[in-house]
Amino acid sequence: MLKSLASALLLFFASLSYQSHANDLTEFDYPLLLGDWYWFSNTDEGVNSEGANYRAMNIKFKSSYRFVIRLLQVDGTVEEWGGTYNIDESTVTFYTKGQPEQQHSYMLSYNQFILDGARFTKLAPENLPGTWRSSRISGQDVADSVSELSLSLRPDFLFSAKVSGSDGKKKEHKGIYFIEDDQIVLIYEDGQHDSQFLLGSDTLTLTNKQFGMEATLQRE
Repeated sequence: MLKSLASALLLFFASLSYQSHANDLTEFDYPLLLGDWYWFSNTDEGVNSEGANYRAMNIKFKSSYRFVIRLLQVDGTVEEWGGTYNIDESTVTFYTKGQPEQQHSYMLSYNQFILDGARFTKLAPENLPGTWRSSRISGQDVADSVSELSLSLRPDFLFSAKVSGSDGKKKEHKGIYFIEDDQIVLIYEDGQHDSQFLLGSDTLTLTNKQFGMEATLQRE
């Protein structure tokens, strides 16, 4: 029975890992970089740079090696520009059409990004963090063997996932997650898996159309 549960778990997670563009995302060299990073001034006056006072800054990194930067001034004015970037273990370089390249040193963790000494925090989409429990699991060879999936997504991008088999056996994974558009990738000690997700006010749906797999989870 334990072997059958293990096989079902492998199929369940593996089925969520195959998407038409999943290889590009799961094989991206710096997955922890992806997402929305925010810096906020700790004073009402903001931080002065070239005659303007800035209250907040947002950098979005995509796996396509494109970026968008938004700066919020104290008076409410928003500046925005984008382009492409290159990155290695210690340096990120921004390229914007018509502008000289900008090279910056950085340090990176799963939820902290320090760029030239400025500390950015990654923020998850609103309503995504929380504890979710499956109300329906469908898919050939999985629905009959997996009775329940519980997924805890923390705001700091740590997760734990528990899968219960029809025979009462359980399996747990813990690790880091990241998202891009409608994809969520779970990285843990034994590997990584991704799926498409659809977020409602109190529901989270994980889908793999290629294999006909779908899990609907309710917020606890």
